Amino acid sequence: MSASECSIALSPLDPLRWAFFGGLAHAHLAAGHLEAAVEWADRALHAQPRMPAVLAVKAAACAHLGRGADASACIKRLRELRPGATIGGFRAMFGTPLSPDFFADWVEGLRKAGLPEE
Repeated sequence: MSASECSIALSPLDPLRWAFFGGLAHAHLAAGHLEAAVEWADRALHAQPRMPAVLAVKAAACAHLGRGADASACIKRLRELRPGATIGGFRAMFGTPLSPDFFADWVEGLRKAGLPEE
């Protein structure tokens, strides 16, 4: 059993488990485990569908995997939740605390997925 599976097994009914799932999606994207990032994002979004940052993770991972339709659908939903969402806004919100290499890769995925620059 992996560490994440163990944590989930210890608290399978945690009403905030979606936040844990979203964190795992981010971690897998950062590690370059794109399929796992999509899987954990799906779990998070199933439990809590109003998570723009997780939609951004899934959009970037899908774009990097060549799943353009899925990536575009994530961007469409993201922009429904945050109508003014752009690469520039994303950069302002998340750019500073993240590693530059990881952030650049994430932004490139969002660009491929169709998030507008401004």
